[in-house]
Amino acid sequence: MAKIYSVVSGKGGVGKTSSAINLGAALNSLGEEVVVVDANLSTPNIGLHLGAPIVPVTLNHVLKNDAEILDAIYKHESGLKIIPSSLSLEKLRGIKHEKIQEVTRKLKNFTEHIILDSPPGLGKETEASISAADEVILITQGEMPAVTDALKTLKLAEQLNKNVKGFIITRFKGRKTEMPLENIMDMLELPLLGIVPEDKNMQKALILKKPIINTHPRSRASRAYQEIARKMLGIEKQTAFSRFLNRLRL
Repeated sequence: MAKIYSVVSGKGGVGKTSSAINLGAALNSLGEEVVVVDANLSTPNIGLHLGAPIVPVTLNHVLKNDAEILDAIYKHESGLKIIPSSLSLEKLRGIKHEKIQEVTRKLKNFTEHIILDSPPGLGKETEASISAADEVILITQGEMPAVTDALKTLKLAEQLNKNVKGFIITRFKGRKTEMPLENIMDMLELPLLGIVPEDKNMQKALILKKPIINTHPRSRASRAYQEIARKMLGIEKQTAFSRFLNRLRL
């Protein structure tokens, strides 16, 4: 049965949506069935990132019992499946956020991984997304404000009795203004799933409305997301020596 991951951050602008999309695309490139759900109902971005800002059926329709969850799935040209939310404020009225848990669990019989792109902050929407998850993945950057807000989100997940799989540092530049990695790990006390370096190709991928996994598969950011996806699946990275040994065994 599928596992539901809630991708969360303490604040906006740290690469949460990009991470949700590219983790999904990386898992998909490894042969896994994935659905990325835009659980950020107030300010949805999945559709905008992937060139589908307006679609006939959205998560909003499902939460209002106007459609079934399978009717809201769209397949991007990259092969990634997504469930966008509506950009319309009208479609936001009357929605019960707690129903996200009910509708996303219906997806478990139809895919292997469900990734929820959560809203930033600590509001009811974020709480609903975390509550719907089997595991939480925390996204942050190397600056103190981002890490501090990530810590608050971690505490919320712990209050909801959710397992936090680990954290990802995005847009890492290696500058002195960034917190030392050891300090971040001491603050969060979580496994480090990976570090995604600053990469100009991320902006190029956004313009193309595709995951960087597909537009620039050999870029630094793409390789980082691919390695995180392998780690999520328990696949060890093959060194040149291990590949040589595998060929000898054939």
